[in-house]
Amino acid sequence: MDKVKAGIIGTGNISGIYFRNGSRFESLEIVACADIDIGRAKQKAEEHGVRACTVDELLADPEIEMIINLTIPKAHAPVNLQALEAGKHVYVEKPLAVTLEEGREVLELAGRKGLLVGCAPDTFLGGGIQTCIRLIEEGAIGTPIGATAFMMIGGHETWHPSPEFYYQPGGGPMFDMGPYYLTALVAMLGPMRRVTGSARISFPERKITSQPKAGTVIPVEVPTHVAGVIDFEAGPIATIITSFDVKGGSTLPRIEVYGSEGTLVVPDPNTFDGPVRLSRAGSREWVDVPLTHGHTGNSRGIGAADMAKAIRTGRAHRASGALAYHVLEAMHGFHIASEEGRHYRLSSTCAKPLPLPPGLPEFTLD
Repeated sequence: MDKVKAGIIGTGNISGIYFRNGSRFESLEIVACADIDIGRAKQKAEEHGVRACTVDELLADPEIEMIINLTIPKAHAPVNLQALEAGKHVYVEKPLAVTLEEGREVLELAGRKGLLVGCAPDTFLGGGIQTCIRLIEEGAIGTPIGATAFMMIGGHETWHPSPEFYYQPGGGPMFDMGPYYLTALVAMLGPMRRVTGSARISFPERKITSQPKAGTVIPVEVPTHVAGVIDFEAGPIATIITSFDVKGGSTLPRIEVYGSEGTLVVPDPNTFDGPVRLSRAGSREWVDVPLTHGHTGNSRGIGAADMAKAIRTGRAHRASGALAYHVLEAMHGFHIASEEGRHYRLSSTCAKPLPLPPGLPEFTLD
C-alpha cells in the first residue's frame, strides 16, 4: 500500500507523539510540518526528520494529501476549512470545532469536496476499550442498561504553564475531557438520543500556582462542574460528571457499564491500555479480563492512520467527523439543557464505529 503523505499543522506539545507514531503505521507517512511559530516548526522538523514550511507552503504541496491539525481549539475549524479548501483530507485533535455552526460547516465542506474528516480522540481504538466493546457485543454483561462516567479533578492551574484557555469559551471540563468519555460510551453503546444536565461556575476566579505564571488570577468564563444524563438510541441511560472543582480527589471509577447479566469496569478513556474488570450477576468477585486487542501503549495517531487507510481502500474510518460532531453536539447539549431547564434532543447521529479485529500486531490495522 502506498502510504498517504501527511503534514502536521501545529507543533506544540502533543505533536511529538503524532510524529513518533504517524509513520509507524503501514498507511501513513508524516513528511512536513508548519506552525505559526516557524522556529518551533523547524525544531520539530529537525527532531523528526521532516521538512518545515509555512502553512501556505504545506497546503500548496501536491504531494501532501492529508493534514493533521494540532492547533489550539479555537483554530481547529478555521484550519480545517483552509485545508479542505486546498483539497486536503483533514484529521484534527479534539474538539472538531468550538461551535456547532463551525462543526457543521467543516463537515458540509468536506462532503461537497468529497474529502474525509477525522477527529481525536482515538483512545477508543486502544486495547482496553476495544476489549470492552468485544465483551459487550459477545453478551458478557447481557443487555446494556446503563453506565456511569466520572472525570473529577481540581483544575489545571496547579501544573499547566498556561492554563487560561481551560477557563475560556471552548474550555471547561466537559469540552476538555468530555470527548474521551463520550466517544468511549458511543463506541460501546452506540449513538445518543438526548441529554440533560446542570452546570455551574463554582469559583469565579482561579489563581495559577504553576510556573511561570504563579500568582496570576484567571477569570472563569465557562462552567467548571457539569453533571449530565444521556439517553442512548438503543436504550441505555448514562450519568456523566466532569469537574475542575473536586479539590480533595475522588475514588469514583472512570467508566462502568451495567448490563442485565453483569457489570463491566472500563479503563481510563484517556489511555489505550487496561485494566478491564468484570463481575457477573450473582457473583461478588471481580475478574481481571485479559485484553483481546493490541495498541495498548500510547498509540495516539491510530485514528489518523485508520483514516489514511480509508483514503486508500474506500472503507469507512472509525474516528470520523460524524462521530466527533455527534459528541460535540452532546457537550453543547449539556450546557444548553442546564441554561434552559430542559432535555436537549440531538439532531445528529452517527454510525457506531466498527471494532478493530482482535490480535492485531502493534501499528497494524485491518
